Amino acid sequence: MCRIGSIKSRTPIPPSMALKLMLPQQEGHDNSGFAMVMQDLAGVFSPYKEKPLLSLACNDKGKQIVSDYMDKKGFVQVFQWIPELHLRPGLKIEAMPAYVFRNYDYPESMRNADRREREDLLLDTRLALRNLLQKDGNGFVYSFWPDVLTLKEIGDPADIADCFGLWDDTERLLSKNIVSQCRQNTNYAIVRYAAHPFFLQGYTLCANGENTFYTKNMEFQKSLHRGYIGFESDSQNFLYTLHYVLRELKWPIKYYKHVITPLPFVELEKRRDKKELSLIRESLAHLEINGPNTVIGLLPEGQMITCCDSKKLRPVVVGGNDQMVAVTSEVCGLNTIMPDRDASKDIYPHEREMVVIDNDLAVQRWNQ
Repeated sequence: MCRIGSIKSRTPIPPSMALKLMLPQQEGHDNSGFAMVMQDLAGVFSPYKEKPLLSLACNDKGKQIVSDYMDKKGFVQVFQWIPELHLRPGLKIEAMPAYVFRNYDYPESMRNADRREREDLLLDTRLALRNLLQKDGNGFVYSFWPDVLTLKEIGDPADIADCFGLWDDTERLLSKNIVSQCRQNTNYAIVRYAAHPFFLQGYTLCANGENTFYTKNMEFQKSLHRGYIGFESDSQNFLYTLHYVLRELKWPIKYYKHVITPLPFVELEKRRDKKELSLIRESLAHLEINGPNTVIGLLPEGQMITCCDSKKLRPVVVGGNDQMVAVTSEVCGLNTIMPDRDASKDIYPHEREMVVIDNDLAVQRWNQ
């Protein structure tokens, strides 16, 4: 079983806050990995928020492959942060030789391009780098996007934090939004790409549970978008559907829930919008999910969401104070980072509900 969590804060917070949220839930994960996506960055990345940030784990050859490709395509590096690793005997971590985080200027030909063109360029660049690096196992590229940093590693989460200095609360690495998980993908082969959270063009998602419609989702999604690749985990289906519904179809966020867990036909007949919901169910039937699961998502503009399967078979709780709101699998995580919050206001989303946390920390609850 997975344990997932996210924090949305008014002021930038360090990764240690996400670790403090997750580690009390240790009995619910297997110490096989830690991964996080940080959005709305501060610290060393503050001057470069508009510059796309490449998150990379690789060997020396991989670094050279990336440098050569980016130079060839006209990207100009403007900043680089390489974390100092604190490796010592006894740490349970399968560290890569190098971790590189680089900000770039867009190629000259794209500096006056519109937003959609730039976003497509960033996706195509990441996909090309992934293909180049994976041929001979030279590395992994997780995200290439402005104001977003991704780190994924195999091993014990506490040891990973020690290795990367993530307990350090200095102003080096900070963000207002963090999504994290303390488990590698142990249902299938352990592959770094399979570790939650997943990221695509500004959309971040992690999930706790199973998707028994994985094959149906996968075969359909392969035909929808060039960015829907890999499928190393059944939970990637959730991300691709979120991206498809919100970015490609440009539907309001509430329809994501209607796509992945459509209402039964008996209930549809009682609705004013039964025609629209019936058409969604018919046209996107292959994006419906099944099985026990909970989803946490982070959208490009910063809103955070969570929802459950249609039977509420996996736990999730939302709690906060006037400075931050967190979503996680177990209430013990909230108790650790916000012990003085009003716990009577905690929200345990039900099976027909989507919770949306806005950038002002207002919490909306939408029923299907």
